[in-house]
Amino acid sequence: MRKLASTKKLDESNVDLTPMLDVVFILLIFFVVTATFLSETAIDAASTPNNDAPPPDQQQDEKKNILVELGANNDIILNGEPRPILLSQMRSNIDRLKAENPAATLIVKPHNRSNVQTLVAVMDAARQAGIASISIVEP
Repeated sequence: MRKLASTKKLDESNVDLTPMLDVVFILLIFFVVTATFLSETAIDAASTPNNDAPPPDQQQDEKKNILVELGANNDIILNGEPRPILLSQMRSNIDRLKAENPAATLIVKPHNRSNVQTLVAVMDAARQAGIASISIVEP
């Protein structure tokens, strides 16, 4: 009789892992189905034979920009010219540059000590000349 009692204790000590494995597989299937996968995009890094010249699009973009620099004493320098221009001449100069390139955009680079009135006057002259895109960059 003692043998029968000891065999029952051995049977009770075993743990059935089948339900736990079922739950793990169900969770695995759930996470695989609901996961979102990212599609990686790559750029072509092949070099061109003439790397010294900028692409044609970039060359055209450089021609489209009209650069106006405002100095510390409210001097207006247009496209890096050696001498500053007067505010009264601003509209005619922008008209001339706009006629040369109708898709021109205006970039204004004010100095930290320049007046806001000068900046606004330059922007007004550009708007009157028909330039729709005006950007202000930090010095």
